Amino acid sequence: MSLYRTRNDYASWGRVVRAPHQVWRPNFLDELDAFAKADPGGAPWLPVGLRRSYGDTPLNAGGRLIDMTGLDRLISFDREKGVLRCEAGASIDDLLQVLVPHGWFLPTTPGTRFVTMGGAVANDVHGKNHHQAGSLGCHVQNLTLARSDNAPSRLAPGDELFDATLGGLGLTGLIMEVELQLAPIRSAFLDVERIAFSNVAEFFGLAEASATDFEHTVAWIDCANGGRALGRGIFQRANWREDGELVTHARSAGPTMFLDLPRGVLNGTTVRLFNSVYSSLQQRGDRVSKIHYAPFFYPLDSIRHWNRMYGKDGLYQYQCVVPPATARDATAELVRIIAASGAASFLAVLKTFGRRQSGGLLSFPMQGATLALDFANRGQETLDLMARLDRVVAEAGGHLYPAKDGRISAAMFQAGYPAWKKMQELKDPAISSDFWKRVSRS
Repeated sequence: MSLYRTRNDYASWGRVVRAPHQVWRPNFLDELDAFAKADPGGAPWLPVGLRRSYGDTPLNAGGRLIDMTGLDRLISFDREKGVLRCEAGASIDDLLQVLVPHGWFLPTTPGTRFVTMGGAVANDVHGKNHHQAGSLGCHVQNLTLARSDNAPSRLAPGDELFDATLGGLGLTGLIMEVELQLAPIRSAFLDVERIAFSNVAEFFGLAEASATDFEHTVAWIDCANGGRALGRGIFQRANWREDGELVTHARSAGPTMFLDLPRGVLNGTTVRLFNSVYSSLQQRGDRVSKIHYAPFFYPLDSIRHWNRMYGKDGLYQYQCVVPPATARDATAELVRIIAASGAASFLAVLKTFGRRQSGGLLSFPMQGATLALDFANRGQETLDLMARLDRVVAEAGGHLYPAKDGRISAAMFQAGYPAWKKMQELKDPAISSDFWKRVSRS
């Protein structure tokens, strides 16, 4: 009996590319022996989790996927020291239900809790506290990796394969287990302060002034309205409360988008209107609010299948980082180009990264500023816009986030990630992905 089922509905979160895959979903770690015994000359493999990456990093058209979500057990949890060990398929959504009541949280978290720990390590995810905590890889104590060319091994910081696996996009082997140092909390709520700013320069002033005293900082920025509204936004800075209310997030599903919105609903006019209303609403009420971690860290998780609002053609997400020396000018130019294009992007997030780095060969964060935007897929028009943004990022000495990318050229990827050749050497010979085949071309 074959391990695989043919699935025709596999896509990344951006839904631009859909392709049939042969999918295997193991439920126990010892089943992974089948990977080590596989024919090395056969179709390539790729381990995947909940596939919340936007581009083609979790796709392997013509090859085989190993769905790791069946390997989701919590192995150990030291409640005194805050050390967690779990299987790679365990999701942030599930883990927080266990951790929060005991006063622990992930040291940093991405913008969705529907991410496996293996996927979080493979993308070396970052959050709103990078300026203090760095990325997730800074807190991984060790991990267990299975390869097609070797027995499973436990890796620790400093090991060559450990560094390659952090941000390694699943290319170094199958992450079986992860051990992580957690962060203590005394409440599930944060005090969140909102501050309106008028332009990009004001954002950087707020970010610099907030970096020491606030653990979490992030901004929504208006990239749709030009003129006097160009670069305006809402800056948020937050710290955990200490009121002892360790209440986990609700597991019940919120509203669901059952259908794709018709093409054209998200256009320049509707997004400019939305941004104007959103900016006005965010400036009302108390400047400082008590907010639970779920709506603060994971606002879009409250709407199931929210990616359908971009229509059946899907969406591209564009996320870049540029170094401090060029950050202000480059960010202002990116915002100007996007506003002038009329592209419909209302989910625009701007934040800063700090000095702390994980050492991952292909890790995205570096000190500077990062801008993330969603664009409805309008074919060549959207690709041309992102190519213009690429030129600004490249000239500024920055690079793009592989987890969010669906179209970066091989030349730009290789220039932004010079360690890619080392990754090519350390990559498991039986593993590949659509992304890697695209960006590793000479």
